[in-house]
Amino acid sequence: MTITRQEKVNTARGAATEAVHAGHPDARPGQPVVAPIVRSSTFHWAGPDDGTDLLYSRYGNNPNQLSVAAKIAALEGTEAALALASGMAAISMTLLSATGAGDHIVASRHLYGATHALLSGELPRRGIVTTFVDPGDPDAWGAALTPRTRVVLIELPTNPTLRVFDIGPARDAASSAGALLAADMTFATPINIRAADHGVDAVIHSATKYLGGHSDLIAGAVAGSAALIDRVAKMMKLYGGSIDPQAAWLLERGIRTLPARMDRHNRTAQALAEWFTGVDGVSEVVHPGLPDHPDHECAARMLRGFGGMVSIVLEGGAGAADRFCSNLTLAAAAPSLGGVETLVSQPRHTSHADLSRAAREDLGIPDGFVRISVGLEDLEDLKADFAAAVASAV
Repeated sequence: MTITRQEKVNTARGAATEAVHAGHPDARPGQPVVAPIVRSSTFHWAGPDDGTDLLYSRYGNNPNQLSVAAKIAALEGTEAALALASGMAAISMTLLSATGAGDHIVASRHLYGATHALLSGELPRRGIVTTFVDPGDPDAWGAALTPRTRVVLIELPTNPTLRVFDIGPARDAASSAGALLAADMTFATPINIRAADHGVDAVIHSATKYLGGHSDLIAGAVAGSAALIDRVAKMMKLYGGSIDPQAAWLLERGIRTLPARMDRHNRTAQALAEWFTGVDGVSEVVHPGLPDHPDHECAARMLRGFGGMVSIVLEGGAGAADRFCSNLTLAAAAPSLGGVETLVSQPRHTSHADLSRAAREDLGIPDGFVRISVGLEDLEDLKADFAAAVASAV
C-alpha cells in the first residue's frame, strides 16, 4: 500500500473545502480539531501480525506526513502525494525514480536555476543526459525525443520570466515516448491550475513557497498516481529526503488558507502589474494577466488565476536594480517567494546566479530585472513603497 494514498476522495468538494478538511480523520467527540505534532521518530510494531504498517518518520509515514500528503493529493485531484524535505528533494527524487544510467530527459530551457544545475551538472555524473528545448516551439518536444527518453519536464509559470507555455505539446511528446510528464507548478499552485487535469503525471511543488505561505518552513511535494508516488517514496527513503513532522504540520496549517491567500495574491499582483506599466523608470512589466504578455491568451485559457508574481525591468540596469532593492521599506529584499509578505529579489544574484549574463539575457532576464512576489499587504501601501524605490533608482 502506498504510504500516501488518499483514502477518501470526494470530487464534489471544492478546493477551499479540501484545503481545510482533506487528510483529517473523521470527527469524534473529545478528539482535537487540529491534529497534534507527532514528534516520535518510530512507532510500536512487533511484526505483520500487528495489523498495521511499519511506521518510521524517515519513511514518510508519520501521521503528520500522511495527513499533509492526503491534503495535497485532494487539491491536485490525484491518487496520492508525498511531502518531502524541500522542493529540490521533490524534483530530484522524482527524476531519479524515473531514470537510470543511459536514460534521457527532455526539459524546457525555462527552468528554476537549481533545477537547471541538477539536469546539466549533477545528473550527467550518473549517466543521465538532458536535452533542453524551447517550450514555445511545439515541434521541439517531439524532435528531441530518443529511444531512451524517460521524462519530459516543464515549469509553469516559469521562474522568473513568468512565461506560460501550452502543456499540450510536451504532453503529446511524453505520451508518444511512453515517458513521464513532470511539471514544476510552484508558481501556479493547484488553486490556479490542477496540472493532472491537463495530463501531467508528476505534479511537483516547492512547498516552501505558496503551499506553506508564511516563509517559515522548507518543504517539497509530488502528486500523482499511487504507483508513481510509491517509486518516489522508495527513492526518498534511500536519500533521506523525508519532511520533518513539525514542518509537515506547519505545511498543512499553511495549506488550509491557500485558496484565500491565492485569491488575494492574484488580485493584488494584477493590480500592481497594471500600475507599474505607468511608472517612469520601469521599461518592462511582466505578468501573464497583462494583455501584452506573450502568453496572455494561453494563460487565460489554462489558468484560473494569473498568479502572485510580477517581474519588472528597470531602465538603469543592474545599478538601478540594486538601488531599488536597497531602498524598499515595506517589501523585503530576500530570496524565495509565496509568503504573506512581499518579497523582492534579483535573479542575477539568486536563482540564476550560476548563469552567465549572456545566458540570462537569452532567457529574458537582463540586468535590471527584478522579481516581485506580491504579498497580502494593502495595495496602496505597496504602490507607495515601490514608487519611492523606483524614484531612488533612476
